[in-house]
Amino acid sequence: MRPVTASHLPLAEGPSPAFRLFVSCVGGQNPVSESMTEKPTKPAPDLSYETAARAKGFLRVAGVDEVGRGPLAGPVMAAAVVLDIANIPEGLNDSKKLSEKKRRALFTAIETSAQVGVGEASVEEIDEHNILRASHIAMVRAVEALDPAPDYLLIDGNMIPRGLVPPSEAVIKGDGKSQSIAAASIIAKTLRDDLMTALGAKFPGYGWEKNAGYPTKLHQDALREFGVTPHHRRSFKPVHNILYQE
Repeated sequence: MRPVTASHLPLAEGPSPAFRLFVSCVGGQNPVSESMTEKPTKPAPDLSYETAARAKGFLRVAGVDEVGRGPLAGPVMAAAVVLDIANIPEGLNDSKKLSEKKRRALFTAIETSAQVGVGEASVEEIDEHNILRASHIAMVRAVEALDPAPDYLLIDGNMIPRGLVPPSEAVIKGDGKSQSIAAASIIAKTLRDDLMTALGAKFPGYGWEKNAGYPTKLHQDALREFGVTPHHRRSFKPVHNILYQE
């Protein structure tokens, strides 16, 4: 039997897609294009939500986001940001997707060009209510810190906190969709990280300057070795278990 080669394949009406694939493989070429292997990149946040709100007559649209639901220690912090449409900092995105250097540069640019309000809910309030309600309290405080007040809110998440006065819209994963919410996420994360670094200097050993209070192995090992501090959330299971272990 003769070996199968490209010259022995029937070509009735020009090369078929299967034939072209075969030839590319025989020739040692990779038929898979780069566009087939590359992961699609998610679009960056834009002003679509803000533009839609302005089309309804709202002039002062604020993005609102919080940070710090998951840590075992420290407050939950929120920010509300009204961007200057004529002076949008370049590169706004979900704070978790930014390097620390880029996030801090944007933090400065936002504070310089936009109106910013900040609010937090304490560890005591987290333990008294729950982390969801505490994060909403922080959001309300951030909005209330804006002066003049906004007339429309874009809230990160799927819930609108009770107690907010302006008309509001919940935007799921909003920090990756709305530039105003992205700006709020950058402000909240940067301020909270700095706070946890300061607390880490007062309570060394827990690694807060690096883990921001999140339950890393180092943090949980330190909890068992050094005990619970006044800044730990007693309603969170790892902390609760240490306090009430038998």
